[in-house]
Amino acid sequence: MRKWIIVAFVLALVAGCKSTEENPAPVEEGAPTSTAPAGTSGATTSGTTTAPVAGTPAGGPYSPAALKDPNSILSKRSIYFDFDDATIKDQYRPIIEAHAKYLQVNRNARVTLQGNTDERGTREYNIALGQKRADAVKKMMVLFGAQEIQIETVSFGKEKPRREGHDEASWAENRRVDIVHAGE
Repeated sequence: MRKWIIVAFVLALVAGCKSTEENPAPVEEGAPTSTAPAGTSGATTSGTTTAPVAGTPAGGPYSPAALKDPNSILSKRSIYFDFDDATIKDQYRPIIEAHAKYLQVNRNARVTLQGNTDERGTREYNIALGQKRADAVKKMMVLFGAQEIQIETVSFGKEKPRREGHDEASWAENRRVDIVHAGE
């Protein structure tokens, strides 16, 4: 019973966080951004945007072929975070929702969420922060309909940087969760 109350609370919180502003919040300088492909429109369900339908591969927007289609939102695999934070930014929710929907449609599919951090901080701290980030993405995927059993989380901390360097641009690329589908 307690689990259902928590799930209901989180759903209410997510629904209450939906912004009605037309201008998105400014993006941190040097932070990577991700948007849906130009010229596509997402279907809307309960105030959330789903993967674009236009230009989807044969088999539909949630077919395995969509994972490799550069025009599909499913080709976007990284969720970026602010320094020392595991809060998912609104701009990444459509990507997480699309991957969750993919898992919902393809019940035998599995993903690994790989949590990463920049080089600052101790090894132990960064492993814990990477895990918090991966767990946050997993929780959101489950809220969007994926099954927990389909999702594995792992933290690499600072051990797998995407971009070598000791500056904010490099650190911003390294503070992320990568969504890796089984078989890739």
